[in-house]
Amino acid sequence: MGRVLVTRRLPDGGLDPLFEAGHEITGPHDDDRPFDADELRAGAAECDAIVCLLTDRIDDDVLRGGRVRVVANVAVGYDNIDVAAARELGVAVCNTPGVLDDTTADLAFALILAASRVMYQAEADLRAGRWTGWGIGQYLGHDVHGATLGLVGYGRIGRAVARRATGFGMDVVHHTRTPTGEPGRVADLDDLLGRSDIVSLHVPLADATRHLIDARRLALMKPTAVLVNTARGPVVDEAALADALTEGRIFAAGIDVFEREPAVHPRLLAAPRTVLLPHVGSASVETRTRMARVASAAVVEVLAGRRPSNLVG
Repeated sequence: MGRVLVTRRLPDGGLDPLFEAGHEITGPHDDDRPFDADELRAGAAECDAIVCLLTDRIDDDVLRGGRVRVVANVAVGYDNIDVAAARELGVAVCNTPGVLDDTTADLAFALILAASRVMYQAEADLRAGRWTGWGIGQYLGHDVHGATLGLVGYGRIGRAVARRATGFGMDVVHHTRTPTGEPGRVADLDDLLGRSDIVSLHVPLADATRHLIDARRLALMKPTAVLVNTARGPVVDEAALADALTEGRIFAAGIDVFEREPAVHPRLLAAPRTVLLPHVGSASVETRTRMARVASAAVVEVLAGRRPSNLVG
């Protein structure tokens, strides 16, 4: 049996596949604080596997000094892991694809609705006692039904958002680098931005997608448009987004991920018509438990000499 480092406290039942297979668990800290770099290196030197989160940096230094055979990220993204180093060292890297698609799509659509209908400002005013009664010109947002939704990226989560949009009678278009063979594909991202009432981002973080939505592309959007990001924070230039919102060049934004989490650009915090959430796209009890179980099961598979279906890299 192997020894598995678990970096953070996971939902009840999430580690059951490891316990059932008889593996020894070490970690997390009693107070659930993150492991620092030295602690990760020390843990990797003593363990056969790591179950980690996006906030844990599993780099070459951690991997090279250890005996680790598999790193399982309790997330779909894995930009916190040096996949190239893992490949060189023969370390398997696994993620949790397909588990959080619908939950994240629910959250993306909630942001579409909340940002389009300026719900944050309306609720904030009510709670603060600033609402003095109904008025015909108050809190005017834009309709979601009948609007054009532009999806940037058309993987599992993007498609799940598209399915929800059909129930609102939306016209759904999508942009991908390669043809999807499906109706509604717009080959040029700039064209999609210019024609969409709402733009929702669903691309992984890579060199090609870092600041994909920058000042130039924000300027292509309608002044009535809404931008939603549940993908990765660095896909959007936060400073440029704050400028566009403050100057009224786009209408609103719903953001769940940030460039330098947990920090948020102060100008974005102060920008009008924003709904800002602390990276809660997959935050349901059911989904987070499934994510932990999928990651744990992948470790069991690798340590048993089998190839898991959720291997990346």
